Amino acid sequence: MSGHDEERMKQALRAALPPVEADAEPGRDLWPAVLLRLDEERPAPARSRWVWFDGALLAGLAILAVAFPASIPLLVYYL
Repeated sequence: MSGHDEERMKQALRAALPPVEADAEPGRDLWPAVLLRLDEERPAPARSRWVWFDGALLAGLAILAVAFPASIPLLVYYL
C-alpha cells in the first residue's frame, strides 16, 4: 500500500464516520434496561430434588466400594 492509498483511505474513513463529540453521552440511562433484560433472560432457579437416577448412581458407587475396596481412593480422587 503506497502513501497515496493510505491517505485516500484516511480521507474515506473521515468522510464516512462523523466526528465524536467530547461530551457525548447516551440520551437516557441504559442501566435499568440492562437489568430488566438480565432478569428476563435469567432462568428460574431449579429445585434441588433427588431423582431415581441419582439414587441409582449412589447405590452403584456403594456397591463398587464394597466389592472393590481398593477403588475407594480412585473414587475419592475423581469426586
